[in-house]
Amino acid sequence: MDDIIDAQRSCMVLVDYQARLMPAIAGAQAVIDSAALIAHAARELGIRAVATEQNPARLGATVAPLQSLAGATIAKTHFDACEDGLADAVGGDARHIVIAGCESHVCLLQTALGLLRRGHRLWVVGAACGSRRHSEHQLAMQRLAQAGAVIVSPEMVLFEWLRSFEHAQFKSLHALIKAAPLGS
Repeated sequence: MDDIIDAQRSCMVLVDYQARLMPAIAGAQAVIDSAALIAHAARELGIRAVATEQNPARLGATVAPLQSLAGATIAKTHFDACEDGLADAVGGDARHIVIAGCESHVCLLQTALGLLRRGHRLWVVGAACGSRRHSEHQLAMQRLAQAGAVIVSPEMVLFEWLRSFEHAQFKSLHALIKAAPLGS
């Protein structure tokens, strides 16, 4: 059943939501809100979340709404975070990767392709990804879909992780979804 995201086999990857980068991202607040929704759900469900930071001395740390939600943060110099240890941080047991980040057409794209090359099944949360230009974001989503990643919405991820309204965290995560800003 590899077409449904399995919470037991999942890891969340948050790519480069950095303080000095985010102001340049088109629709940055909506991108951050969508990423926070997924990251909060991952934390509540016990799903490991790993953040990356491209040249943090220059671009700053992960933005506050996401910083506390990542269990680990990897500083990197390569655009593909796998080259700087992400593949090891994700671990071999996490075959289902839910990924989001910035910029869609650079670090998010190259990191996602790196994870695909390493045999992971990948779901890209399109609304939680961004670039300076919408056209670059759209092209990145097209390329990732062509490469074998599945482009999903935040709610798709949450409800696939839950599988049923009988899940112990359904009520709290449903409340989180309802409280999320429109567009997340």
